Amino acid sequence: MTKKKRPARLAKTLNKAVAKANAARPRGSAATQAPKRRSSLAPNDPKRTIRRLNTQLAQALARIEELQASADTDFLLGIPNRRGFERELHRSIAFIKRYHASGALIVLDVDRLKPINDAFGHAAGDQVLKAIVAALSQHVRSSDVIGRLGGDEFALLLWNLTETDARAKAVSLEQAVDNLTFTFDGRKVTAGVSAGVAILGPHAEPGRALEQADVAMYVRKLQRRNEP
Repeated sequence: MTKKKRPARLAKTLNKAVAKANAARPRGSAATQAPKRRSSLAPNDPKRTIRRLNTQLAQALARIEELQASADTDFLLGIPNRRGFERELHRSIAFIKRYHASGALIVLDVDRLKPINDAFGHAAGDQVLKAIVAALSQHVRSSDVIGRLGGDEFALLLWNLTETDARAKAVSLEQAVDNLTFTFDGRKVTAGVSAGVAILGPHAEPGRALEQADVAMYVRKLQRRNEP
């Protein structure tokens, strides 16, 4: 009896093992799943990847240029701020030294801006600054650079001027701003600028040139205060 029952027991054990193995097999396996349809475009197509990366790179570079331009621009007046102007000054002096060109740096300080701010508010002061930049722009060439060094101080970078021409230009800029008039709360007011000049030649240095023009501007401011 024992020998006859052994094959039946063995078959039963094998059937249980097969059933257990089938139950443990994950769904969607290669044995039970129909083959997928092959895509006409391989997901790792090198040309497609290169085009995508080139597009992303161009977008990133454009964003970097936009952020850099924003960091170098005065948000109120739309002209270079101190950082942007000093960058242009360094480039220009390097060009002057290399090609034996000439130029002039003019630093201007706005007169009577603080009393206008105190009496009529900073919105009035901003209006004065915008009008001054517009007046200066009308008296310089498109190749020249106007920058705001901070607060009520501006600087101009002018190309191919002799010292005599540069000093004459500084006087004409003062006159252009002196002729501006403003009306706030029914009162007419005027501003003005005092200009100092530094000549840019083969031996010019950016920091030294700004210092020279700044000192000349303060000397000129004292002169204008003593004028009748």
